Amino acid sequence: MSNNLRNIKKFQQKHVNAEDAIKKYIKPGDRIFIDSGCSEPIDLTSKLIELSPHLTDVEMIHFISLSDLDYYKSAGGKEDLFRHNVFFISENLRDAVKSGFADYTPMLLSDIPKFFEKGQMHLKTALIQVSPPDEFGFCSYGINVDIAKPIAESAEYVLAEVNPKMPRTLGDSFIHMDDIDAYILSDHDIIEFTYDPPDETVTKIGKYVASLIEDESTIQMGIGKIPNAVLVELEEKKDLGVHSEVFSDGIVDLVEKGVITCKKKTIHKGKIICSFVMGSRRLYNFVDNNPFVEFHPSNYCNDPFIISKNKKQVAINAAITIDLTGQINADSLGHSFYSGIGGQVDFVRGANHSKDGKPITVLPSTATLKDGTVVSRIVPYLQPGSGVVITRGDIHYVVTEWGIAYLFGKSIRERVLQMINVAHPDFREELLEYAKKINYVYSDQKLPLSINGRLSLYPDKYETTYQMKTGYTIKIRPIKATDERLLQGLYYSLDKDDRYLRFFSHDRNFPHKFIQPLVNIDYQTDMILVGESLEEGELKIVASAAIFKT
Repeated sequence: MSNNLRNIKKFQQKHVNAEDAIKKYIKPGDRIFIDSGCSEPIDLTSKLIELSPHLTDVEMIHFISLSDLDYYKSAGGKEDLFRHNVFFISENLRDAVKSGFADYTPMLLSDIPKFFEKGQMHLKTALIQVSPPDEFGFCSYGINVDIAKPIAESAEYVLAEVNPKMPRTLGDSFIHMDDIDAYILSDHDIIEFTYDPPDETVTKIGKYVASLIEDESTIQMGIGKIPNAVLVELEEKKDLGVHSEVFSDGIVDLVEKGVITCKKKTIHKGKIICSFVMGSRRLYNFVDNNPFVEFHPSNYCNDPFIISKNKKQVAINAAITIDLTGQINADSLGHSFYSGIGGQVDFVRGANHSKDGKPITVLPSTATLKDGTVVSRIVPYLQPGSGVVITRGDIHYVVTEWGIAYLFGKSIRERVLQMINVAHPDFREELLEYAKKINYVYSDQKLPLSINGRLSLYPDKYETTYQMKTGYTIKIRPIKATDERLLQGLYYSLDKDDRYLRFFSHDRNFPHKFIQPLVNIDYQTDMILVGESLEEGELKIVASAAIFKT
């Protein structure tokens, strides 16, 4: 570290104090960029607050902002002071955006850099935080490259906060001192970010998601406690890779346990690829000068074409609500903007085009409002004003604490039944009645009920996977209400002799009214087990066995 500080002496003519830097390079009415996430240049932004009476109508561009400095609070009432404009709404600016005192610009993370590179939004000054320069004069953007690097390259002026506590990260993560107009020296601690510990609901979701992740997959996790909790459930996996816009401490655990090796990746083999990290000092020490981790700007890291080059790319992202047809709202509560698009669309589409890739959307089945009311997050339709971040055409897997729904290529009727099957049991009948009312499903569609009329829950404890000596894999499980078409397919595939032995008739049809009672069982007095398998890429039921209590 001392060598780095000696290296900076070569550029002593650019060293200024924070006040002089702000006064020289930021004027009233300017548009500036603030390095975001855990890389916010605190000493520079603190001086901005102090000098705020002289900096009216300054527009501040951020991605994710985490600090609790007063200039976020001022956004709640002083329209002529700082005007914040964010690409992702974090908690400290949520009320300001809702009240109209701050702006939200919805954009795909992969598109933001070229927006500035093309000059569609002129930027006067970029405020960044970097590591000290090496012997060649290169500073690292450290833990936050994402949009910071390309935006700084598009700005007229660059002010840098040089901090020895900022990790020197590798990849496309450097800026030369010649490209920095002025710098201040700082030694404050880097902002740390912690996730809430997983509760029972989150843990269940994590287990279901883990069941979808195969060995040698490359994973991406969005921001949130559910994607983070998934990592805890991956300890038995082998040779996982990482290509993700962001990651946290959970990745370090899996690297140390030998789960994440990146050896089987098809692009950037042997490397974790990311654009920023958010976590503890332990995480920052892990990425410091570590050739196993490469940081890249978001126009590369989040490029769906680049993402799709990874075989078995798994994208795990959270939703706020999802409607019965598969429209995903991930950025708003009705007309109130809550978060942002971020990299979710980029990675969903990248995983979709990846060979054997899996886009997975996660959410708890319910939410509790401020007044204590519990509401379903699987909804008949999106609340007016809610944004569709992921369309019906892009959705694949949906995971709640009640199971897994697979919607890609499914009809509206099939999607509705899949979504009801992963909704909270308290809301399933209500959702079904709505679907009947607008003819999404059969008018006589039923849910599995017990003999006392209560909703029967799917017993996933009876699921097992069996691999035959030939290598043929079959999953044995209880039948589901969503299996109607698959069971029909099995019955119609039987030849005449098999059909006669099973149904005592050569000429037998299997319409909805015949099949529905077989897929809606109570799992107590009656049980049907099926064997499902992928045949030429199509999921089929290839066997069934039934026990009925007479």
